[in-house]
Amino acid sequence: MTTLHLSFYSAFVLSSLGLAFHRTHLISALLCLESMMLSMYIALAMWPIQLQAPSSTLLPMLMLTFSACEAGTGLALLVASTRTHGSDHLHNFNLLQC
Repeated sequence: MTTLHLSFYSAFVLSSLGLAFHRTHLISALLCLESMMLSMYIALAMWPIQLQAPSSTLLPMLMLTFSACEAGTGLALLVASTRTHGSDHLHNFNLLQC
């Protein structure tokens, strides 16, 4: 395993551990999700370079598009939950209540 692969794997694992253990605010969960998507995007963008492929693939751009949509949706949920509940603490949200 090269140091490049190790850095991508460690970035993904650290962000998933941050998502698992630091779930107090919605914004921190969204930041952990964005760092996971960023590490996956960089890994997919470097994949053709590692394989010495003559052309780049469309998959990193598609993933970046979905990541931008996910970020926009997450921020809209953050604003809506802050307006209705008063804060972005995750323990204030009751998913069973409509």
